[in-house]
Amino acid sequence: MNKLVIEIPYQIKMADSFFKRFKGFMFRKVPIRNEGLWIVPCNAVHMFFMKFPLDIVLLNEQNEVVGVHHSLKPWRMTKPIKEAHSTLELPAGSVSTLGIRMGNKIKCNTQ
Repeated sequence: MNKLVIEIPYQIKMADSFFKRFKGFMFRKVPIRNEGLWIVPCNAVHMFFMKFPLDIVLLNEQNEVVGVHHSLKPWRMTKPIKEAHSTLELPAGSVSTLGIRMGNKIKCNTQ
């Protein structure tokens, strides 16, 4: 069965070092728009020190969606998902706007 592929139309930065993964979007004052962060490896996130909500998409090693959190608010956290290998942080509302669902395969252009 072919998985529906969702192409993310935003500029996605890769966070694949300890410091980049740790910092993420912390301390940014203005909500992100048309950008995102792909955190690898990562199977859960926290929103400590955040000033705005984010949509969180957890992906397995094949980039298939294994978890979704809509508009996760500051000072919240997600539970770890065993199957997740990476996490995509997107502007709040992106999951609905882009039609991202469990089982979709995600394609991103990363910087």
